[in-house]
Amino acid sequence: MSDIADNESLAAAAPAHYDFARSNIARLTIAQALAGANSVVIFATGAVTGDMLAPSPALATLPISLFVVGMAACTLPAGAIAQRSGRRAAFMIGAGCGVLAGLLAAIAVVISSFWMFCLSTFFGGAYAAVVLSFRFAAADCVRAEARPRALSFVMAGGVFAGVLGPQMVTHTMHLWQPYLFSATFVGQALVAALSALVLAGVRLPRPAVQARTTGRPLRQIVSQRQFITAVICGVVSYLLMNFLMTAAPLAMKFCGLSQESANLGLQWHVIAMYAPSFFTGALISRFGAARVVMAGLILTGASAIVGLLGVDVAHFWLTLILLGIGWNFGFVGASAMVLECHRPEEKARVQSFNDFVVFGTMAVGSFLSGGLLNSFGWDVVLWASFAPLALALIALRCDQ
Repeated sequence: MSDIADNESLAAAAPAHYDFARSNIARLTIAQALAGANSVVIFATGAVTGDMLAPSPALATLPISLFVVGMAACTLPAGAIAQRSGRRAAFMIGAGCGVLAGLLAAIAVVISSFWMFCLSTFFGGAYAAVVLSFRFAAADCVRAEARPRALSFVMAGGVFAGVLGPQMVTHTMHLWQPYLFSATFVGQALVAALSALVLAGVRLPRPAVQARTTGRPLRQIVSQRQFITAVICGVVSYLLMNFLMTAAPLAMKFCGLSQESANLGLQWHVIAMYAPSFFTGALISRFGAARVVMAGLILTGASAIVGLLGVDVAHFWLTLILLGIGWNFGFVGASAMVLECHRPEEKARVQSFNDFVVFGTMAVGSFLSGGLLNSFGWDVVLWASFAPLALALIALRCDQ
């Protein structure tokens, strides 16, 4: 009942001239749930499929790294489309990329093409870049004081993705024999198509002509101390989540654990990423975004410590769960900080630039993750996470 009340309060907080807050937030939450499965499927299968298809074991995690590259490369174009033609146009193009990603991946497995599989994950990253803009679209629907809760509520849709993605992998990965995961990728395309149908009903105002041409120069906006701190915290939160999650399924395989165990570990990880969103917005409103971000960074550090204590299923799962909660507090909190740094007419440029920096940096971490795992092992991957954490905590402390 509290979730329903929260949704109603968000609708009540909508601007008087805008009548679709409740419908938009509901659709964006459902789309987040469906589209989030795209990322889960890629993270659950990408390194394992890459290991099967790659010409060299060192390239096993390249498909996941290219997923992150796709996120970075397509963030600014998606923001430009939203600025020029409206957010819904960007949403529909992103969903199309999701359908294409699933179909290309299925074909790649059937014909044993590693490079086609890499192309498919790039398109999956383009889809994920658009999906992450759902949180900012939700914030557009309500008054300033309700934005953290609207942003957080839509992110909570990822809880369903945390169940749908891994279960889809588990129940479909052997359906199209002898092509492991091929049926899963077809299902991935179908889910993306369903998400497009949901998004078709989103009603957001097209950007006004003056909003495309007015506002402060981007350099002035991004040089603000608060924006720099928000970007550093967002980068580190997402970088380390991806850094560890990319390596975890393959590390579990190297440790003799089953694919089903890896799927369940990712399921609990994704649930942990999004379940706190039911109350993260309220925490931000009560304690401030900076304190929530700090809690997230501390939890991320705790996840690495747990991983260093052992390599059985329980250690991997607890590492992934703590990592998910830490990401939620860190990334949602950092996103709320970004909302405080721009004016309404500047939002598309600033938000897309923020995401570009976050995902671009994350791509570097994704490439490093696979190389470190293959060359030095899981423990080194975990130890390497502490330096970025220290940087983010220092930046956050200096901003207070």
